[in-house]
Amino acid sequence: MNKSELIQAIADEAELSKRAAAEFVNAFVSVVTQELKDGNDVTLVGFGTFHAAQSAERQGRNPKTGEPLTIAARKTPKFRSGKALKDAVNG
Repeated sequence: MNKSELIQAIADEAELSKRAAAEFVNAFVSVVTQELKDGNDVTLVGFGTFHAAQSAERQGRNPKTGEPLTIAARKTPKFRSGKALKDAVNG
């Protein structure tokens, strides 16, 4: 399912216009993104938690030349699914 299919499914499920559903999806993505940038988790009980995991600086190699290089520390967005979502997916 891509973004436009998600918007259509939300519009159908919630009996909203496609435009209202698109605004909701865009607002949701924007809010989650901003919260993760600010270092906060976003938890939807039963569904899951969006969080930003910190990876440490580490050494790597340029695959072409074999030269060692430093890979900078960074935050990576992650999602941990909740029990209700896991149960629904597994039957």
